[in-house]
Amino acid sequence: MTMKISHLALAAALLLPAAAQAAEPTAAEARAFVADAEAQLSAYSDKAQRVAWVNATYITDDTDAMAADAGAEGTLLQVKLAKQAARFNNVTGLDADTSRKLFLLRQAIVLPAPDTPGAAKELAEIATRLQSAYGKGRGTARGKEVVGNDIEALMGTERDPAVLKEMWESWHKVGTPMAADYARLVEIANAGAKELGFADTGAMWRAGYDMPAADFEKLIDRLLAEVQPLYVDLHCYTRAKLNQKYGDAVQARTGPIRADLLGNMWAQDWAGIYDVVAPKGAGDVGYDIGELLVSKGADPLKMVRYGENFYSSLGFAPLPDTFWKRSLFTKPADREVVCHASAWDIDNKDDLRIKMCIKVNSTDFVTIHHELGHNYYQRAYKAQPLLYLNSANDGFHEAIGDWAALNVTPEYLVKVGLLDAAKVPDASRDIGLLLRQAMEKVPGMPWTALVDKWRWGVFAGATRPADYNKAWTDLRLKYQGIIPPGPRPADAFDPGAKFHIPGNTPYARYFLARVLQFQFYEAACRQAGWTGPLHRCSVYGDKQVGAKLNAMLAMGMSKPWPEALKAFTGSDQMSGKAMLAYFAPLQAWLKQQNKGQKCGW
Repeated sequence: MTMKISHLALAAALLLPAAAQAAEPTAAEARAFVADAEAQLSAYSDKAQRVAWVNATYITDDTDAMAADAGAEGTLLQVKLAKQAARFNNVTGLDADTSRKLFLLRQAIVLPAPDTPGAAKELAEIATRLQSAYGKGRGTARGKEVVGNDIEALMGTERDPAVLKEMWESWHKVGTPMAADYARLVEIANAGAKELGFADTGAMWRAGYDMPAADFEKLIDRLLAEVQPLYVDLHCYTRAKLNQKYGDAVQARTGPIRADLLGNMWAQDWAGIYDVVAPKGAGDVGYDIGELLVSKGADPLKMVRYGENFYSSLGFAPLPDTFWKRSLFTKPADREVVCHASAWDIDNKDDLRIKMCIKVNSTDFVTIHHELGHNYYQRAYKAQPLLYLNSANDGFHEAIGDWAALNVTPEYLVKVGLLDAAKVPDASRDIGLLLRQAMEKVPGMPWTALVDKWRWGVFAGATRPADYNKAWTDLRLKYQGIIPPGPRPADAFDPGAKFHIPGNTPYARYFLARVLQFQFYEAACRQAGWTGPLHRCSVYGDKQVGAKLNAMLAMGMSKPWPEALKAFTGSDQMSGKAMLAYFAPLQAWLKQQNKGQKCGW
C-alpha cells in the first residue's frame, strides 16, 4: 500500500479577481491557474505528509488532533480548487497537458466536503478518529489480548477452530464503534461530491480511470468474470481439504467456507493454510522462506536490504540514507502505531520511507518487495509536474510491488544466497509451487472487487446504515463463497475491521493490481527471453528489463493509463489472460482433484 496525501487534497484554491470570474475564462488563464495550483500544492504537501507520518507512527490524542486539522485544511482547499478547475470545463483551445491537469484537479478526490461551515473539519475529525480506532484495535486469543498485527499473524498458524473463531470475532469487534461515524462520513462526503457534480462519492471515485464511471464498473465485472472460474476451482479444492481436517461439524463438504479457517483475518490470502491443502509428495516444495531467513540470521533490517538488492539488480539506484534513518521497521514498545504496511514519499523528491511492523517470515519478506516497489515508482516519476506525481492509475502503483514479489522464485532465492542450489525444487514440485502461489494470489480477486462494490452501494444509498453489515456479509457470500464463523450481532460493523474502510482508501486499485501484476510479469519475462514455465521466471539482474520498466514508471500520471500499459507490455488492454496462463497447469490439476465434488456455493 502506498501512503501519499492526495496531491489534490493538498491543493490551495486560487481566488480569481471578480472581473476574471465574471468574464469567460481563457486558455491562458487555465494554464496560469494550473501552474499556480501546482506551486501551492508543492508548498503544502511537505507539511501534510509529515503530520500524517507522525500521526501514523505516534498515535496520541495530540497527533490525532494535528492530523485532523491538517486533513480539514486539505479538504477545504481540495474542494475549492476542484470547483475553480470546473470553471474551465468549456474553454476551447486548451492544450492536452492543461486539459489533463484540470481533469485530475476536478475528479481525483477521495473524501470531498461541502461548503457548509464546519463540514470539512467534521469530516477530517471523523476520518482521523476511524483510522486511529483501527490502529488501537485489539482482539483476543485464548482469552489473552492481542494487537492487530499479531492477531493477523496468528490467524495463519493457529489450527484450533474454536480459537480461530475467538480471534475472528474478537477482532471484528473493532468495527462496532465505527458504524455511526462511518454513516456520518458517507453523508458529508456525498454532499461534497454532489457539489462537484457527481451523483455520489463512489461515482466520483470511478470517474478517475480515463473512462466513464459506468465503463469502469463494467471493466471490473469483465475482468472478475474472466478469472472467477480459477477461484471457484481453488475454493472447491480448499473446502474439501478443510472438511477432511476439521470434519462436517466445522466445515461442511458443500456450500461456503467458514471465513476464519482460511489463514487470514479477511480470507483475502489463504497462503497461511498451505500446509492444510498441500498435496502429498508434490505439496512439499522443499523450503520455507521464513525458515531460510531465520537460518541466515536475518532481522527486519536485513530483510529490507534483500528487497533493495532486487531493485538494484535491475539497475535502480540504492535507496537514500534517509530511508534507513527515518523508516519504521518494527513495532515500538512504547507507543501505538498503525502497523499496516505502507510506503511513503514525504517531499516528492528523495525522502522515501516505509512503515511496517516487520516479522521474520515469508509473508513480510514478500510484502517488503511490494512496499519498496511503491518507493521506486515514487522516485522514478519525481521529475514530473506535481499533478503527475502518481502512477498511471492507482492499480499500477500496487501492481509494480506485486510484480516484484512474483519474482521471488526458487531461482531468485538461490541468486541472493538464501537457498542452496541443490535444494531448488524440480519440475515434480511445480504443482506445489503454483498451489502455494495461488493460495496467496487468487483469493484476492473476488475480495478486492467486493470491498469497493460494498462502498459503492453505501455511497449510492442502495445500502442503508441499518443494512451495512448484512450487505457486507451478502457480498462476501456472493463473490467469495465465505461466511462468518457464527451469527453476527445486530450492531456488528465488520467492514470496519479491514484497515482500508476506516482508512478511507479506495480498493479497486488492488483489484486492478491483481490483473496488472501478471501482465507486467509476463511482459518482463518475455523481454528477458525466458523460455521455461512462466511461474519459474525471475528477471533478477536483468538491467534491460529494469530500464524499460523505469521508462514506464517515469511517465507517472502524465498519460492515460492505456498508454503506460502499452509502453511496457505492448498492449493497451487489461486482461486476466496472463494470470490464467501463469496458473494454467494448476487449474488443470485442480479440475482433476475436484472430480465428484459439488463445486460452487
